[in-house]
Amino acid sequence: MKYIKFFLVGILFGIVMTKGEIISWYRIYEMFKFQSFHMYGVIGSAVVLGIVSMYLFRKKMVKTFEGNEIHVAPKKKGLYRNLLGGILFGLGWALAGACPGPMFVLIGKGVVSIFIVIFGATLGAFCYGLFKDKLPH
Repeated sequence: MKYIKFFLVGILFGIVMTKGEIISWYRIYEMFKFQSFHMYGVIGSAVVLGIVSMYLFRKKMVKTFEGNEIHVAPKKKGLYRNLLGGILFGLGWALAGACPGPMFVLIGKGVVSIFIVIFGATLGAFCYGLFKDKLPH
């Protein structure tokens, strides 16, 4: 019962993603063909929200639900790993037609084929865990 508020916020977030057409394969397809601003607007607003949130975290203006301070690790520099990770992420996103965020929303909507994508994402996370010591971090 302690975490019911997080479950309810997750359901609300899923509804917002569905109504905003963020889980639509067609919207993602439009984005990768540079035919629509819809997804770029959503991603851009998420980036702005992330920047504001990180600023508030670093200034210690936001705390956890338990009242503890949030510590932000210093940013690591490196163009190579960011490019490689971004390319892999983008390829997976383009091939699957779904970003990792709405994968579970698509299950709730009844898209059974998303289980293949979730299996692939889980396998990728497992492989990362196996090889993380050999990867450029």
